[in-house]
Amino acid sequence: MCLAIPAEVTRLLPDAMAVVTIDGVSKEISVALIEDLAVGDYVIIHVGYALTKIDPEEARRTLELLRELSVEGQGAAP
Repeated sequence: MCLAIPAEVTRLLPDAMAVVTIDGVSKEISVALIEDLAVGDYVIIHVGYALTKIDPEEARRTLELLRELSVEGQGAAP
């Protein structure tokens, strides 16, 4: 199964690269597929590549749902 998740762009780097943050975790990714990207934009990332920009509110809702799933999964019986 593949999973693409939203992340906030925190720094633009040379050579079509950027640093993004996901819940406080930073990761360097390729942004070669995205035009007109700015710090503060949210993107959907998959295996180290930004696929598209996403609305900031939609990104926050998705991240909150992922947090809820994580909490529920931690309470599940083995």
